[in-house]
Formats: sequence, C-alpha cells, structure tokens
Amino acid sequence: MSSMDVTNLSRNYFRKMFAEGKRFDGRSNFDLKEVQIEYNISNKAEGSARVRLGKTEVVAGVKLETGAPYPDSLDKGNLMVSGDLLPLASPRFESGPPGFDAIELPRLIDRELRESGAIDFKKLCIKEGENVWTIIVDIYPINDDGALIDASSIAAIAALKNAKLPGLNEEGKVDYSREFGEKIPLNEDIIPISFTFYKLGESLILHPTREEEEACEAKITFGISKWNGQYMVNSCQKGGKATFSGKEIAKIMEILPEKYEEIIKNLGNLLK
Repeated sequence: MSSMDVTNLSRNYFRKMFAEGKRFDGRSNFDLKEVQIEYNISNKAEGSARVRLGKTEVVAGVKLETGAPYPDSLDKGNLMVSGDLLPLASPRFESGPPGFDAIELPRLIDRELRESGAIDFKKLCIKEGENVWTIIVDIYPINDDGALIDASSIAAIAALKNAKLPGLNEEGKVDYSREFGEKIPLNEDIIPISFTFYKLGESLILHPTREEEEACEAKITFGISKWNGQYMVNSCQKGGKATFSGKEIAKIMEILPEKYEEIIKNLGNLLK
C-alpha cells in the first residue's frame, strides 16, 4: 500500500468523508462493490475466471500437473499460487523483480485456500508417496482500482470451481488428448473469501477505490469461510504504519460474518 502520491489536502478530505460515512461513489464505509464473474477465459487452462469487483478486474487460471508429493504430506496433492502484478494494471506496479505486493498477494490467497479446507487434498493423491496432482493457480490483475486482494480471492475460488481434471496415461502423467474428467475435488460448502479493511484516522472502510486505498494509513486482510455453521478466520495479514486498536479489531470481527453472507448472497449462482 503506497500513499506517496497522495497530498495532505486529499488525505484530510478523505478522512473527513469517511468520518461522516460518505464516499465519492455514493457507498457508505462498509458497502461492498458489485461483483461479476465470467468463466472459461483461457482455452489453455483447466479452469479460468475473470472477476470484476467494481472497476477492479482480475483473471485467474488453474493448471494441473502430476508429480511427487511434498515430503510432509505423502498422501495429499500440492498447491501453488502465483501472482503477476503487471504495469498495465496500475501505475503502482513496476517491471522487474517482484516487490512486496507481488509476493503478498499470492501468499495470502494460498494461505486462505489451504487453511480453509476448500480443497480436498487427499482426493488429489494418485499413488501415495509417488504421484499426486499439483494445482497451480495463476492470478493476473488486469485493472487495479482498489481491493485487489479481495477480488483475487474471488477469482481464485471461481477458477478452481471451473476447473476439471485432465486425463492420465498409463504412467500416471497428464495426457491432454484424453477426455477431461471430474472437477477438482472441492469441499463445496466451504467458500473462502478475503476482506481487507483499510484505516484512515479513526475510520475503517471496505472495498476502497484506488484513490481511497492510497490515502489510507493501514490495512488488515482476513480470509474467512464458513464450515458447519461456524465462521472461520483462515488467514490474516496487516500492512501499513498505523495500528488497529482492540476495539477496531472487535468491530471488524462483528462485521465480517455479515459481509461474508452479503457477498455470498450477491455471488448467487455466479460461483458454479
């Protein structure tokens, strides 16, 4: 999160608006952006989706390959998440080695997916100790107008729900000439979603625009899911110099279930 291009005048104006519960686009502080999902964006991926969260746009693709399991999970499949923050998506992104944001985004999505239990890793085992499926989730922001992590989390789970396992040959290797089979083994009742709360002064907001995001002084991201009627926090990461008080964290914990249910309702049949 960078605020180097935000003037003190702009920051003070945002601070005053947020304190009054107002925003330029007419939303209140915790109103969510509209979500749209489009599937089968790539004919080279086993699953793909384009997500628009307001004006923020992210494409996610899923590739599947077979190989050895990790030494500490011989009977489970593998997961890898990558993110590529290209300059075409935002003036904040630069060419060259990945910066902190480019490392943070895929790690947060990886942790959220892994810890939520959304993927049934045991069902990705082909032959214990020898051959398992590896799920590779690639995330490509197309336009960053704020709340990029939150948009990416929706794109990742949408692409996973869209993906199908390719056929295998006699050696247990991927054979793309064979008919694609079942979908990736997901726990259908578990849908992990990220919510990033931004702080400016004494105010908290959700789903900021890029200008609002750049004016803020701190952020905290929670990955949340629901399992057996219980809300679960799967991941958490804080950024920025300002601190969050215990009272503010308590308020976030109070808001999270409500916003999770709201976005799941808004997604409706989009997550198929």
